[in-house]
This record gives sequence, C-alpha cells and structure tokens, in this order.
Amino acid sequence: MIARVVLVVVALVVAGVVLSGVYVVNEPDQVIITQFGKPVGGTVNTPGLHFKLPFVQKVNRFDKRFLEWDGEANELPTRDKRFIWVDTTARWRISDPLLFFQRLRDERGAQSRLDDILDGETRNAVANHELVEIVRTSNREPEPDPSVPEEEDQAFEKIRFGRDRIREEILSAARTRTADLGIEILDVRLKRINYVEEVRRKVYDRMIAERQRIATQYRSEGDGEAARIRGERDRDLQRIQSEAYRSAQEIQGKADAEATRIYAAAYGQSADARRLYTFVKTLETYENTVDSDTVLVLSTDSELYRLLKDGG
Repeated sequence: MIARVVLVVVALVVAGVVLSGVYVVNEPDQVIITQFGKPVGGTVNTPGLHFKLPFVQKVNRFDKRFLEWDGEANELPTRDKRFIWVDTTARWRISDPLLFFQRLRDERGAQSRLDDILDGETRNAVANHELVEIVRTSNREPEPDPSVPEEEDQAFEKIRFGRDRIREEILSAARTRTADLGIEILDVRLKRINYVEEVRRKVYDRMIAERQRIATQYRSEGDGEAARIRGERDRDLQRIQSEAYRSAQEIQGKADAEATRIYAAAYGQSADARRLYTFVKTLETYENTVDSDTVLVLSTDSELYRLLKDGG
C-alpha cells in the first residue's frame, strides 16, 4: 500500500517536472526565457512545442502583432498662439523582444513610455507650426461658391508643410527616440483636431453670421424676382383683359350691326310683316320691362291694346 502511494507521488512529481519543462509557442507569440530574472538564449518565435529547465526558467510571452496606442486629447498651442485640442493615435510592434524586455519589461511599460514620447513629439510639432498647416493637407484650389460674391471670394492661404508632413515629422522623431527600446512605431495619425471651447464658439458664431448673411441675400434676391414676376403677371393680365374687352366689343358691335340690318330688312317688307315686327318688338319690350306683379292699365287708344284687339 505504501509502495503504491510512493509510486503515485513519484509519478506526479515526474509529470510536474516534465510539464514544467515544456511550453508551447503560439503563432502570434514571441518568447524570451529568463532564469532567475535574467534572459537566457535568444528569442523563440517558432510556433510549436519547446523545452526549458523546469522550475528554474520562466516563459515571457510578447505579442508579435501590430499593437495600438491611443493617446489622450490634449490642449496644445500652435505657433500663431491658437489653442487647439489634438487627439493622436498610433500603431506599433515589438521588433526586438529581448531589448524590449530589458528596457520596458511588458506592454504596460511600453504604453507608458509611448505616452511620453508621442505626446511630447506631438506637442513639439504643433508648437512649431501654424494652425493652417495642421488643419490643411494641400494647396488645392477651392471650388467656387456661387453664394459668395466675387469681391468677397478669397483664395485659401498657401501652406508649406500640411498635416501629412507634420505627421511624418512626429513619426520620424518618435522612431528615433524608440530605436533603443526594442519597439517600432509603424504609423502616427492626428485622429482629431478641434478648437478649444471659447474659440470654437466664436468660429460657430462667425459661421452662423455668414450663413445668415447669405440667407438674407438669397431672400432679397428672391423678393426682387418675385416682384418682377408679379409685375409681369399683372402686365400680362391687363393686356389679356384689354384684348378680350376689345374683341368682345368688336363682336358685340358686329352682332348689333347684323341685328340692325336684319331688323331693317324685315321692316322693309310688306305692311303685314311690319305690323308683325312691331307687335313682336312691343311684346319683347313689355316682357323686358314688366314682371308678373305688374298691373297694366291700357287705354283704348294705346298701341298695345290695338295690337291685342285686332292683331294690328
């Protein structure tokens, strides 16, 4: 019984020793082996199963992939004394794991060191250039704005550097300072640039005033165009009404002339025709002048009485 327990204990110890002496390197890993805190051997970056001294040596893993650094937004002054908020980001990698371990120990130490280096170089670059150099990237000509009068249309100020070159300055200076740290800075980007609150408010007010001026100009031009259209409409309306009235009068005159001609021709016929004509015209006259509530008192010598009595 005791011998069996001893065998089990020995087997467990042997298994622990064997497992302690074996480690696995994954695809994204690069490993430094330390013995009593000091590196031994070189960098192990071949994926697979590897061996080390049990309990004495320790595995230190470092990522070989691209890593991210994201700085805090800082309020920085430009060379022309404009205060702006600058938010910077970067990508970096561990290029020399052994040197990285000796100088920075781990990624937390690297991030802290990058805070100092990248923030400092960004501050220096911003302080050495004017605001327009940091905001713009090229000297391209702006598209003409039809809302801005030609006398007020001003060309953009020419730049000598631009944001891309300033970014390259930051990247070059940061790479120089990190050359002996076992890391390589791959890229630096100015993620965001903005005015401080006081300046931003003034800029917004100026933009609002400019938009209001343009809107007032549009409204003024629109009112003038509307007045012109209304004037043309009234003029055309008067012309059309005048022409219509003239045409109506001409038609009515022609109709009256034709009616007179017909009446004259009818009146010039026989006596019976003239009496019939006189009778009809008299009836039309009374029809147009007398309504159903009118009472007529006719004398025996009236024309109407005579016509009604014997038809003429």
